[in-house]
Amino acid sequence: MTANLTSTVTPKPDAVPNRGSAPPRPAIPARVRKVVHSALLTVLCLLVLVPFVWMISSSLKHDNQVFTVPTQWIPREFVWSNYVDIWTQIPMLAYLRNSAFLAITISFLQVITGSFAAYGFAKLRFPGRDWLFLAYLATIAVPWQAYMIPQYLIMEKLGLVNTHLSIILLQAFGAFGVFLMRQYYQSIPDELIEAARIDGLSEYRIWWRIMLPLSRPAIASLGLLTFVSTWNDYMGPFIYFTSNELWTVQLGLRSFVGQYDAAYAMIMTGSVISVLPVVLVFLLGQRQFIQGIATSGLKG
Repeated sequence: MTANLTSTVTPKPDAVPNRGSAPPRPAIPARVRKVVHSALLTVLCLLVLVPFVWMISSSLKHDNQVFTVPTQWIPREFVWSNYVDIWTQIPMLAYLRNSAFLAITISFLQVITGSFAAYGFAKLRFPGRDWLFLAYLATIAVPWQAYMIPQYLIMEKLGLVNTHLSIILLQAFGAFGVFLMRQYYQSIPDELIEAARIDGLSEYRIWWRIMLPLSRPAIASLGLLTFVSTWNDYMGPFIYFTSNELWTVQLGLRSFVGQYDAAYAMIMTGSVISVLPVVLVFLLGQRQFIQGIATSGLKG
């Protein structure tokens, strides 16, 4: 009877091995994945740094050694005198001073105007607020070349051409700054604003005493982005500044470009010097900058 019962029992379907399926892949250990990711990020960082390494290397060469083939990453002779001669060949200190003045002034005004307008779009309710914000934001999509000539004609009529004020007025207001600050303001609870209004604070004092102190990461992000953009701007000063006394460092380096030749080593030397303030500003505010960029994208 036992033999009969055994013969009638059929194996379960899941007990039958699936010979056509591939064997399961072994799981990659977390430590191995971490090492691979770190190696990839290291390679990408090195690729990003290649132009800067070449720039520094070229700044320590003679002009005829900059574009040698193959590239000579380590100069045979370090020409340290380039970093001394550049201060006498062009008024480098004046150019740096002009660039710093414009970058700091425009960054400050961008933060003030952008944060103030963003407070209105984020925390105040008025008819047509969202449509007005979308229309203002749409100006980002308009290329500067489309309204470059009308802007110049306006500045010429006002007598502001060949003055620093022309660049300041054109770049002190921007839709991107308003958008960035508004995204951050939306992460601040509305209950906090209502409590301040109940306590009798005006909208100006709420913005100044509550919103600005709470938005330091966003302010750092906007200030750093504006500073870098203004510092590296070439076309704006090139169009509006005709006097050498007003030139920025980007225009000043153009002095080394002649009709038939260029002092490439000195151009690289000036480029290294001009990059140092930007690197310093970023190092001082990198933590706030990263936090502001990450937080500003949390809400739409």
